[in-house]
Amino acid sequence: MAIVIAAGFSALAAKAQTVVKVDGSSTVFPISEAAAEDFQKLKKGAVKVTVGMSGTGGGFKKFCIADASLRIDVADASRPITAKEMEACKAAGVKYVELPVAFDALTVVVNQKNPLNSISVEELKAMWEPAAQGKITNWKQVNPAFPDRELKLFGPGTDSGTFEYFTEATVGKSKSSRGDYTASEDDNVLVQGVSRDLGGIGYFGYAYYAENKSKLKALAITPAGGKTAVLPSEKAVIDGSYNPLARPIFIYVNADSAKRPEVKEFIEFYLKNAGKYSQEVKYVPLSAADYKHAADNFGKLRTGTAFGGHNEVGVKVSDLLKREPKE
Repeated sequence: MAIVIAAGFSALAAKAQTVVKVDGSSTVFPISEAAAEDFQKLKKGAVKVTVGMSGTGGGFKKFCIADASLRIDVADASRPITAKEMEACKAAGVKYVELPVAFDALTVVVNQKNPLNSISVEELKAMWEPAAQGKITNWKQVNPAFPDRELKLFGPGTDSGTFEYFTEATVGKSKSSRGDYTASEDDNVLVQGVSRDLGGIGYFGYAYYAENKSKLKALAITPAGGKTAVLPSEKAVIDGSYNPLARPIFIYVNADSAKRPEVKEFIEFYLKNAGKYSQEVKYVPLSAADYKHAADNFGKLRTGTAFGGHNEVGVKVSDLLKREPKE
């Protein structure tokens, strides 16, 4: 009898230790964290969902790593998988399902005492392009109408999908940026930096601005060649006027992991509730039809990416979900 009890206890312990590993984007983190917390409550401790925040690039490194024992099940990503990451996954034998989960309004913020209310894409390029390093050090150098104040730049690290998207949308080339800025994968560090420096300017996902409106001012963005500056908002993202800083954000699911019941159930739960969680953390949910299409793609384990290994600015999720994925 003792042996039977011990065996039964061992089986229960093993079941209690079932783990789903999620890591990657700090932008997607609030949605994944909310989904993980509620799913764990639903499963009453039978499944543990760990959610890390090592940046989009850091997440993909763990997602595509050759050693399967070190691999995560789900990569949070604030931009599409790159060609280099696609090659790493292929070499490691990792197939994946790409699932958009929300829209984010990438937000440019300044100190609340900064008199500016808007900025153009051309002015952001002048601040952030590689040629500005060590040369553009005062706001007035960007625009004579700007304050005569030292320019202090704060932004995500180079492993961040937000960094990659912002540089492509403003400078015109992914990862093309000056290096003399305060970088962190933790958006809360960037919030503190800008809020404490009168000359500070930074950028991150809208959720982190929404949490810190009392400390920061969001700038309206004038697109390249445009005349009207637009503030980040749900309406502006949906109607397409918040250009070029509105972007879809994703989770990538390892196709082999998806065959495990706990992972399959977690992703189904995630997609069913992603709209609600997105609104709760101040992102913009996809349409009901888009979530259904994503759930169908997951159910069929439709592997690959709708992108060719690079970012696309101004893309529609409904179009992405219909594309023939590439691996």
